[in-house]
Amino acid sequence: MSKQYYTEQPITRTLEENYMPYAMSVIVSRALPEIDGFKPSHRKLLYTMYKMGLLGGSLTKSANVVGQTMKLNPHGDAAIYETMVRLTRGNEALLVPFVESKGNFGKVYSRDMEYAAPRYTEVRLDKICREIFSDIDSDAVDFVDNYDGKLKEPVLLPTAFPNILVNPNLGIAVSMACNICGFDLCETCRTAIELIKNPEHDIMSTLPAPDFPTGGEIILDRAQMENIYATGRGSFKVRAVWNYLKKEHIIEVTQIPYTTTSEAIIDKMTELIKAGKLKEVSDVRDETGLQGLKIAIDIKNGVDPEKLMQKLMKTTPLMDSFSCNFNILIGGSPRVMGVREIFSEWTAWRRECVGRRIHFDLSKKQQRLHLLLGLKKILLDIDKAIAIIRNTEEDAEVVPNLMIGFGIDEEQAEFIAEIKLRNINKEHILKRLDETSQLEKDIKRLEDTLKDKKKIEAIIIKELEGIIKTYPTTRKSRIISDTEVTTYDTSEEIEDYPVNLFLSKEGYFKKITPLSLRMGGEQKFKEGDRLLETLSGTNREEVIFFTNMQQAYKAKLYEFDDSKASVLGDYLPQKLGMAENEIPIAMALPKGYDGNLIFVFENGKISKIEVKAYDTKSNRKRLTGAFSDKSPLCAIIHMAHDGEIALYTQSRMLIFDTSLIQAKTTRTAQGSAALALKKGQKVICAMTLDKAEIKNPSRYRVKTLPAAGAIIKEEDSLNRQISLE
Repeated sequence: MSKQYYTEQPITRTLEENYMPYAMSVIVSRALPEIDGFKPSHRKLLYTMYKMGLLGGSLTKSANVVGQTMKLNPHGDAAIYETMVRLTRGNEALLVPFVESKGNFGKVYSRDMEYAAPRYTEVRLDKICREIFSDIDSDAVDFVDNYDGKLKEPVLLPTAFPNILVNPNLGIAVSMACNICGFDLCETCRTAIELIKNPEHDIMSTLPAPDFPTGGEIILDRAQMENIYATGRGSFKVRAVWNYLKKEHIIEVTQIPYTTTSEAIIDKMTELIKAGKLKEVSDVRDETGLQGLKIAIDIKNGVDPEKLMQKLMKTTPLMDSFSCNFNILIGGSPRVMGVREIFSEWTAWRRECVGRRIHFDLSKKQQRLHLLLGLKKILLDIDKAIAIIRNTEEDAEVVPNLMIGFGIDEEQAEFIAEIKLRNINKEHILKRLDETSQLEKDIKRLEDTLKDKKKIEAIIIKELEGIIKTYPTTRKSRIISDTEVTTYDTSEEIEDYPVNLFLSKEGYFKKITPLSLRMGGEQKFKEGDRLLETLSGTNREEVIFFTNMQQAYKAKLYEFDDSKASVLGDYLPQKLGMAENEIPIAMALPKGYDGNLIFVFENGKISKIEVKAYDTKSNRKRLTGAFSDKSPLCAIIHMAHDGEIALYTQSRMLIFDTSLIQAKTTRTAQGSAALALKKGQKVICAMTLDKAEIKNPSRYRVKTLPAAGAIIKEEDSLNRQISLE
């Protein structure tokens, strides 16, 4: 048996030598787009098609393109073809498709509609690619060797419009990702023009919202969208477009959010129907065909289609969120940028491309002028030039002899030597020399343009205006204000009726209807447990449970099943996911979050907190820092308005109006001293005056705080104590 040898190595070294190169390769060479709007796989595919003559040429089999692309892209043919599919007009994944297609390429809005094999489909470059490759042969971008060093490929494609924002782009790298939404081509070009003219331009005036190839309705919250434009991060909602066929009782969904598929929507609706949560719908089916996407929903008689669609938007992917993460490679480094910064980077890069193109044209014209100036010199003595060539015995000596005879350089001499014999006449040479004056003007113009940033920007603007005119577009996604959207209220479906709530000391909770309570007999508790608090409310109300760890847990009463007096009820620490050794010590019904919560502590302090301090816009279930932890809590009293409460110690009582205490907005406020306690004393009970059985309240009532209270008379002693110990 052979021995196995291995070398121990620190994990940090393994990560650095093995994992980091892979991670950087995924980030830089695969997953994230660059400023031209393409990932490497897109760029290699499109450049291959360009070199194959498919820009304006005839259609060719996709398999042919895939095979040729493998010369630049070392990945398998399946990955290359999948990349091509997304770029095609047939797949409808892009606002501006780059590949004209023939055959079945599937649909971006369908999960199950498979695209045909590459041997069956045909492709060529779309017309818009003229704006991508127009400068490719003018040294506008750098070229590098392909993976085997036998071919050259562009580092970037010199797109004449901000493609990085025009088409949606999703990429998942290592420890980072990008998710760029698309924008309308004409709106994007207009915005680029305005920002070049005025960097402080209001972007939303020309680029009001994103746009998607699948259409839908974008719910516009201006502040939210401005934040996305500024930071490159955030999310917005997109919902489906539908219409109602009144005679047939059918709702037709014709556009859906870009982030979902028709199958996902139908699956979710089917799930709700089976669960009995969508009784308004009798059938749902996919009727997508040659006319495009269509989801048909048969609804029952008497069902309001508006309310049903509000419900479906809430419970299915018919309304979905698009999370933006504008993470782009700039100079090989990933950067999350806002829309204004992306436009600025694109403009700077495009300015460089145009500058390089102008410099290329300038070099060509300077070279041509140089050759013609050499030709001009032989015009003085054409016979001499002919004699030099005729009298030179060796072919290799022709150029040197011309250089010596006319004082010209090798390049000029080579040009003269290559002139056809029939063209060595004065008339032909004079015609060629007529070009020199025009060339000199062109060279001067190009040199002036290179020196002037504004002139280069004027060229960019002119090209953008030409794109707007040549490729007119209209928005596919309609923009609606968030104020126009009616949100479905789930509570409308929930039956509302009176309930009695019971909380035990060990954390068991019961919700019992009045009828069941009357017929149920005595309340059942675990051995050693007892009733802690009882409240009356309705099934749709919200309840807040306060725990011994100064936390609050919010829940809807309808989330608890109706119970009976004869059962223990729900164990709240388990149902609400409380921490170990955490138990509820009080409960309250916020009832619209009006009024105040009165927190009574054993040290005699009272904290009056506005109930709205516990209201949250999100559906958070747990609130930390629910009340002060400086002293054990004795009682919590919810009061819609100020009123009198009674505090009890072992021997004294104090009655005061809560208006004497100022309300706080900070939940953890310690509160104000109400009862001046003697050593060894503590507050053991608190309740509203109407619940206390006091014969002579005026004996204990005070008008200022803190106060010592009065000794409790026997007739006013507690018949029952409500303690949270």
